[in-house]
Amino acid sequence: MHSVEQVPKLTVIAPATGQLIAEIEETRIHEVPLFYQRGRNAFAAWSCISIPDRLRYFRKLKQLMVDEMDQIARIISDDTGKVLTEAIVADIMPTLDAIDHIIRHAEKVLSRQKAKTPFLLIGKKSYIEYMSRGVVLVISPWNYPLQLAMVPMVSALAGGNSVILKPSEVTPLVGKCIEDLFNRSGFPEGTVQVAHGGKEVGAAFTEGKPDYIFFTGSVRTGKIIQQQAARDLIPTTLELGGKDPMIVFKDANLERAAKAAAWGAFTNSGQVCMSAERLYVERSISDEFLELLKSEVRNLTQGSDENADVGSMTFPAQKDIVKAQLEEALARGAKLETGLEPVNWQEGMFLPLTVVTHVEQDMKIIQEETFGPLLPVVHFDTEDEAVTLANGTVFGLNASVWTKDKEKARRVASRLVSGAVVINDVIITVANHGLPFGGTKDSGIGRYHAEGGLRIFCHEKAIMEDLGLMNSEIQWYPYKGKYPLFLKLFKNYFGEKRNWLSFAKDYLALLKIK
Repeated sequence: MHSVEQVPKLTVIAPATGQLIAEIEETRIHEVPLFYQRGRNAFAAWSCISIPDRLRYFRKLKQLMVDEMDQIARIISDDTGKVLTEAIVADIMPTLDAIDHIIRHAEKVLSRQKAKTPFLLIGKKSYIEYMSRGVVLVISPWNYPLQLAMVPMVSALAGGNSVILKPSEVTPLVGKCIEDLFNRSGFPEGTVQVAHGGKEVGAAFTEGKPDYIFFTGSVRTGKIIQQQAARDLIPTTLELGGKDPMIVFKDANLERAAKAAAWGAFTNSGQVCMSAERLYVERSISDEFLELLKSEVRNLTQGSDENADVGSMTFPAQKDIVKAQLEEALARGAKLETGLEPVNWQEGMFLPLTVVTHVEQDMKIIQEETFGPLLPVVHFDTEDEAVTLANGTVFGLNASVWTKDKEKARRVASRLVSGAVVINDVIITVANHGLPFGGTKDSGIGRYHAEGGLRIFCHEKAIMEDLGLMNSEIQWYPYKGKYPLFLKLFKNYFGEKRNWLSFAKDYLALLKIK
């Protein structure tokens, strides 16, 4: 008798309740080449389908998600511990908006584009075409497991690529949901595949030589992926960590800014790459603002019911990072304004919403990504100091500036080394699919969303066209007698004052040399 191979399974534990809610079969390493084979076979057909025909599948996908929005939200909530409102507002809505954006703009953005042709290349036309790359590998994170998987997926599919998704093993239930949505939307077999598993599975797919890698996750893992991609000359987009500063000047709407700080720091329990993780407040209003902020935080409710404000943490190991940062800050003299010392934390995945003052710029709580409900507050005296502090980490994903002075707001925004800046609001640039999204420094490489977010998944192909009526070109052989004419022609053309009659004579003289 032959023994039956035992397929390893991912156990799905609801972080908010600790209950086992599902088991999902892992993808075995030896199956990786089969995924790529299916993906390449599907790419051969999918890339030949017209963009309008591809978008018919997108419409089916969007409608299916609209019809089953509540069920999807509950899967996200169960898998991540986030509250239902955040699941629908911050995971489902941006995904639907991205699909809608692609339906409205993909054909125009990805179709052949006419380009200018230099005057010296008389008689020719120039174009840019966008050629599908092949099989795109999307490796997605656990904090927004629907949005941060599906937006790059649909962007790659619009460009004619097939896609392999490796969702986070921390939230496999959402990965299974995505797989089911694409299957039921009728996408051709092999066009979208989902591989389930941990780091070993992700590494195997990275080493499998996809045609493009889109990774969202930690800086450490991003660097490992980039090293492998460099060895195989695979282009990548890396969306990595953040440590986003929020700068509040004394002339800001303080009530609005306090509400924004509470939401920006604690939405999704602080597990957002674009969380407000550093709060810089002008010294003259710091006491007043701190009281407003503490009042907002104390009014928030944590839980898993429909009316709760803040859900649980998702990944158990992340609690240790938050704890270590807070302990170091308290040991060096930081002061708790809300929350509890780590020794008093309760068991489970709900962490106290913590605001800390008396913080130094070199503390881990300022320099390292937290990804949890922990907000340090620092005072500043001048605009220059605020900008220096805000730019004083290795990250540069997003930032916010708070003031009623438009000129100052725009000036400060322009000085911040950041992939995005919001004025008098927080986080929301990621929700505008007309804007590019991505980071500077250790926050990543590349951009997606907007026109570029569709085109990154394609090769740009330059095409020049000539009717072929002339027997020769002026720059072709023979060169005899051409140098003086070219010298005169170029001096005339590129000089301050052009003599078009002289230019025409020299050009015609070059044409006559055969």
